[in-house]
Amino acid sequence: MTVQQGKVPGHYLRMPHVERGMAVALFGGSFNPPHAGHALVAETAMRRLRLNQLWWMVTPGNPLKDHSNLAPLEERLALSETAAEDPRMKVTAFEAAYRVRYTADTVALVQARNPGVSFVWIMGADSLRDFHKWERWQEIIRSIPIAVFDRPGATLSFLSSKVAKTFDHARIDEEDAPLLARSNPPAWTFIHGPRSPLSSTMLRRQAAKD
Repeated sequence: MTVQQGKVPGHYLRMPHVERGMAVALFGGSFNPPHAGHALVAETAMRRLRLNQLWWMVTPGNPLKDHSNLAPLEERLALSETAAEDPRMKVTAFEAAYRVRYTADTVALVQARNPGVSFVWIMGADSLRDFHKWERWQEIIRSIPIAVFDRPGATLSFLSSKVAKTFDHARIDEEDAPLLARSNPPAWTFIHGPRSPLSSTMLRRQAAKD
């Protein structure tokens, strides 16, 4: 997908600043649009994983999704800023500037540019079901710890996912979630908690009807 970077404020195209020793979550998605469910996952991650920062990474476009209804990047960034109220959450679109499309490449880039920082990937349980379809998915799991957050309708189905079965040995207890970011991958956990029924797909459908 081609991104008109001239329309995107420059600070979004730079990787957020971090310091050695920090624990930082990478929260990637199309956020088309961002909603309270995304904010709930981000807020829960900050608390349960004891993070110093969370990068709210607004992607140019998910390679696995249809882009026909994808709002402009600058619009999704502005809406994400509204949703990410905690100042420790940094809304960014650096993937557009570096022209990376796949999560494996994003993780490798972030880790290479920020030595001494402990990164953890966060995602909803609904995304875990299709995680084995992601480009180089096993490389991702072996590169960065992953926190999977409960989502409506996905609480039980994630257990039957290819990822959960393949890396069952690498699952850590939810009580140890504060240690996850500093754990050696492969390491992942499932975090239960408050769930929002909202989804970007549902919101787009409602907007189309109005």
